[in-house]
Amino acid sequence: MPFTDRTEGGEQLANRLIEAGVDADLVCAIPRGGLPIGRAVADRLGVPLDVVVATKLGAPSNPELAIGAVAGDGSYWLNDDLVSQLRVDDEYIQQEREREAKAARQKVSDYRGGEPLPDVAGKRVVLVDDGIATGATAIACLRQLQATDAAEVVLAVPVAPASARADLRDEADRVVVVEEPRPFQAVGRHYRDFGQVTDEAAIELLEQ
Repeated sequence: MPFTDRTEGGEQLANRLIEAGVDADLVCAIPRGGLPIGRAVADRLGVPLDVVVATKLGAPSNPELAIGAVAGDGSYWLNDDLVSQLRVDDEYIQQEREREAKAARQKVSDYRGGEPLPDVAGKRVVLVDDGIATGATAIACLRQLQATDAAEVVLAVPVAPASARADLRDEADRVVVVEEPRPFQAVGRHYRDFGQVTDEAAIELLEQ
């Protein structure tokens, strides 16, 4: 396994960002699993840590498989190819959108006091998570950031499929990945310790 835990994954990611010459003014993590990554990266780069929120829309037969995501600002993104392949009906999508929009609003309240996004105008932002599988939540978060006046938005993760760079090249200014294993399995299979990050632990990491 490439990483002992999320903190080590964040440390390796910080090294890769420095090697790639990425300059940042702000690190934004996708809660909850992205917070240990973000804390390690922000500390190493010497910049503040904040969050950008999105919650995934799970497939009917497999809630862990994201067919899309709802962002903290209420916008959403759907993987149209996957929706078509799985024959997901509009009624299910609408119900899931409403449920996940509520969950996203609650996360925004818990982590940011109700403000969907930090002030990123003119800033170089690095968006981090513990890994990419379908990319749904990353895309929803990237689109929130790209709709602002951020100077640059870099997506950075410890582990992702080899196809992720091509899949996300239109969403981020740059994509930085530490490990691109073949074959790619679930993100958690590439960490020795991938225990759930509680809201309390995530908020504590954010406030450190």
